[in-house]
Amino acid sequence: MSTPEPVQTDPVHQELAALARQLDRLLDTVRRLSEENRSLRQSQEQLSGERAGLLARNEQARSRVEAMIQRLKSLENNG
Repeated sequence: MSTPEPVQTDPVHQELAALARQLDRLLDTVRRLSEENRSLRQSQEQLSGERAGLLARNEQARSRVEAMIQRLKSLENNG
């Protein structure tokens, strides 16, 4: 019958355990930041699309206003 190994409390094992905990925290941070980065990129893509749509609508409105102004000037000159 083998005896269980004693709990390792020497400084090397303590340092390894501390490094393992630190590595786990770093991996959690990397996962969290990766997810946050993915989410931010998705939001940026969506906002860029919305911005492009708004710019197009703004250009259409500007063209319509300019066309109305031209028609009014034409009516003014003919009337």
